[in-house]
Amino acid sequence: MSDKNAYAQSGVDVEAGYEVVERIKKHAARTKRAGAMGGLGGFGGMFDLSQTNVKEPVLISGTDGVGTKLMLAIKYNKHDTIGQDCVAMCVNDIIAAGAEPLYFLDYIATGKNKPEQLEEVVAGVAEGCVLAGSALIGGETAEMPGMYGEDDYDLAGFAVGVAEKSHIIDGSKVKEGDILLGLASSGIHSNGYSLVRRVFAAYTGEEVLPELEGKKLKDVLLEPTRIYVKAVLPLIKESLVNGIAHITGGGFIENVPRMLSEDLAAEIEENKVPVLPIFKALEKYGQIKHDEMFEIFNMGIGLVLAVSPEKAARIKELLDEPVYEIGRIIKKTDASVVIK
Repeated sequence: MSDKNAYAQSGVDVEAGYEVVERIKKHAARTKRAGAMGGLGGFGGMFDLSQTNVKEPVLISGTDGVGTKLMLAIKYNKHDTIGQDCVAMCVNDIIAAGAEPLYFLDYIATGKNKPEQLEEVVAGVAEGCVLAGSALIGGETAEMPGMYGEDDYDLAGFAVGVAEKSHIIDGSKVKEGDILLGLASSGIHSNGYSLVRRVFAAYTGEEVLPELEGKKLKDVLLEPTRIYVKAVLPLIKESLVNGIAHITGGGFIENVPRMLSEDLAAEIEENKVPVLPIFKALEKYGQIKHDEMFEIFNMGIGLVLAVSPEKAARIKELLDEPVYEIGRIIKKTDASVVIK
């Protein structure tokens, strides 16, 4: 008879689970913010909404995962940035609705608890929360042998933010004549990786392709998703933005119309989009149709703002970064997005 207990014999290491919790506490502590209550280990995370000083608070939530980008993190044995991707996918969605992220919870499922590896993942989550000004107030780690392989894990998250009711961005203020301002992406972000993996399936990741300006392929593919919260919140608080589109899966074609009423469309000037080298490489090596690239990827623009022309100068003044004027809002005739 084995000395292991019955649960251990089934593949679940309870002690490793306890170690994971202890390892991640210091990372969660980095994300402390006003309103966050308690610590990790309880049955529920707590947040005191009265600490936000919002007069007419509306809670806005978002949930997402990282998708098959996780498979590259596992392939290249690099786990310290993928958590930021998870946070970004959630908080960028809720900032697009006008909400300041308050708190975040993560969920990690794995075939075998490896405390050092999972600590790296959660360290990335904590870094994302710091960048978003969001508290990491809880989460869950599940060891699921048989569901996942020993080297596999999945990662998802859930964010809650608050918006002043009068500052909610729902697209209702977007109008014909508004200009479209683009904020740069950091890379592919966290979408389209089923295609990315197919294009680069035969590569080790150590390659330095001519298009990638001296960077290793694996570093470019695992570049974490940019978090736009701190850049955009001041614009929202000054009521400078009429609409926001987070460019995720579906690229420009699917996401820009999400901030438009049915009678409006977006006209985008392709030559104003700062296409990143990785997208040129993907199009070349994957033999992807040029038009299709805009239906899949962000192409170098991770967030699109619809703004009144007279407010553009103030927005550029507040944003300490390049801002790209990539198009305008027009009356819809056929397509919701026209790229010319």
